[in-house]
Amino acid sequence: MPSNLQDSGSAGRAPVRTSWTDEAAFERSREALFARTWHVLATSAEVPEPGAVRPATLLPGLLDEPLLLARPAAGEMRVLSNVCTHRGALLCEAPCTLAGGQIRCRYHGRRFGLDGRCLAAPGFEGTNVPSADDDLPVALHGRWGPLLFTGVRPDHRLDELLAPLQALVGWLPLDRARVDPSRSADFLVPAHWSLYCENYLEGFHVPFVHASLATVLDWQDYETRLWPRGSVQVGFAKDDAPADGVLLPPANHPDQGRRVAGYYAWLWPCTMINVYPWGLSVNLVQPLEPDRTRVRFLACVWDAAKLERGAGAGLQQVECEDEEVVGSVQRGTRSRLWREGRLSPRHEQGVLHFREMLAKALGER
Repeated sequence: MPSNLQDSGSAGRAPVRTSWTDEAAFERSREALFARTWHVLATSAEVPEPGAVRPATLLPGLLDEPLLLARPAAGEMRVLSNVCTHRGALLCEAPCTLAGGQIRCRYHGRRFGLDGRCLAAPGFEGTNVPSADDDLPVALHGRWGPLLFTGVRPDHRLDELLAPLQALVGWLPLDRARVDPSRSADFLVPAHWSLYCENYLEGFHVPFVHASLATVLDWQDYETRLWPRGSVQVGFAKDDAPADGVLLPPANHPDQGRRVAGYYAWLWPCTMINVYPWGLSVNLVQPLEPDRTRVRFLACVWDAAKLERGAGAGLQQVECEDEEVVGSVQRGTRSRLWREGRLSPRHEQGVLHFREMLAKALGER
């Protein structure tokens, strides 16, 4: 059921409405929100070799958009629709290298180049087919570090989303980050996707939920910085933290001279990139149902020697603690007696920022 929230600041502000159990709102979000935003589709390790293709699904279980990473022998990789423009058959269902650099539809033999152009259309001899209308649609995409982003029809440019993050951590060796499969996993969380995001967007719960993390973070100096299409939380290390467990930003950086335990960046609507001395831990949130969410956790490492140091250590335990408490919140929000309290003006401004963006995207404000 919906709940009303009024910001802890100005008493004259209109309530921000949100819902964690409404099936209709969840369904509306497919096209109104997720089809109009950017999401991580793959990592650099999944980019095919020249002359090869790899199928991928954008937000499986929600959008289920069939896409194809296609890399011509000469030229840049493209993200194509994986659906034949004739009768809608899926073109490719497994990674493969293509002889002659052409994709052939198994249904009626239509052929496409790895740039998406329709090259031949059997059965249409003597007509104006193929034409540009028969080419495979090309999805917008871009890369940041080891992550490949794409969108079906995003309503903003990718650089608008990524520019603040790049300005903050672009000095780090992002292109050296490699996915470590042994430290990566998928988790199923028994909660609405936005509750998982809200938990991420505040460090208020850290000393109460994450005992191990609280020993290395100076919680009193924790900062939240809002961006137009996201936010970042900055966790600073305690004075006795070892040097190899902290980030030391360079000259002319906003955090120059400060010992950063980790940057916790949230990108609208549901991508989380955590930056540590050893690399990146990435949480890709994939909504499935109003009370069920898949979280794809990726560890992208550039310095394995620092993996168990500082705030970036023991992340599997932290993830399990978050899942348990978020599942508890999901159950609690079903209560007929519960009325949500105000948000903390100091510690939960990231949550309010998220709710305002979500309400606007869904036409609730």
